[in-house]
Amino acid sequence: MTGPLENLDAVVNGLLGEVDTIASIEELDAREPALAGRRSPLAALQKSLGGLDPDARRDAGARLQAARARVEAAIGDCRRRLAAAERDRLLEADRLDLGDVVTSTVPDTLRAGHPGLVARTQAELEDVFVAMGFRVAEGPEVESDWYNFEALNIPPAHPARGMWDTFYVDLGEPETVVLRTHTSPTQVHLMETAVRDGSLPIHSVMPGRCYRRDTPDARHLAAFHQVEGLVVDRGITFADLAGVIETFTRAYFGTDVETRLRPSYFPFTEPSAEFEITCQICHGTGCRTCSHTGWIELGGCGMLDPAVLEAVGIDPDEWSGFAFGFGIDRCAQMRHEIADMRALTENDARFLEQFS
Repeated sequence: MTGPLENLDAVVNGLLGEVDTIASIEELDAREPALAGRRSPLAALQKSLGGLDPDARRDAGARLQAARARVEAAIGDCRRRLAAAERDRLLEADRLDLGDVVTSTVPDTLRAGHPGLVARTQAELEDVFVAMGFRVAEGPEVESDWYNFEALNIPPAHPARGMWDTFYVDLGEPETVVLRTHTSPTQVHLMETAVRDGSLPIHSVMPGRCYRRDTPDARHLAAFHQVEGLVVDRGITFADLAGVIETFTRAYFGTDVETRLRPSYFPFTEPSAEFEITCQICHGTGCRTCSHTGWIELGGCGMLDPAVLEAVGIDPDEWSGFAFGFGIDRCAQMRHEIADMRALTENDARFLEQFS
């Protein structure tokens, strides 16, 4: 057969032979345009059909498309074969022979584990507050709506609930059981126990994990750690609260850190304030972590609202108190000058080894 496609079979066989020699996906990607793309011999033959009469061009086109289909099918088979080989190689590289592990000797470089940075920070904070005369208390991470909200002067549909985007648990009636959004429910448990046992006054801190539907960023995590403090006694004033916060920040961060209280609102305290320290990343000059303000909010505080005391059966005319709460993760971030809090949860060995 003469004409533009007289060597078509030889061209196809040559292309199929080239496909068989390809040894990697990367090589296949690099050579595919020359095998079946615009730079291929088949593309050149396609251009040569323009001078044929319509019937001959139609027959030649059909032959050429069938030849192209053979080459593309061979390329597809080659890609699947190479992908399977690469997958097998990776699986073999990751294979763990437990028999080898059991019978092998322990390497000299094996080291014991150590508490994570957040756990270590929590222990350090507990030591600071115990030295100040506080006791450490714990509470459940799953709470009823009453303990997490209502007993803290946040009734259903109260707009303040928007401050704590909440994870609800599928137990009981809808939206009655939550992953606690703060450790404040433990304060309610403590006050109830003190009323029942007659063990007032209370001087306690409550560390633990909390959950909010926050979008993770440089200063926030959806699952985070918080420590709260509660004092209920006779004659407690806002000056006592300010003194505790000042003593804590200087004991933990050092005497050169600056602190400030700014008026704020919390449903369970009145008056309320947020307490801030100078950003330990930029030392007050302004950076991405502190939103270029020079200050980092550690948490909130205030005098206990009488409604909270009354909810647990404490007479607000006889007793008063204050509460405060701040993030353990935030303290670790500032103490160790970590620009992005998400590093605490990424399990990067290079990061973790800095705190061994």
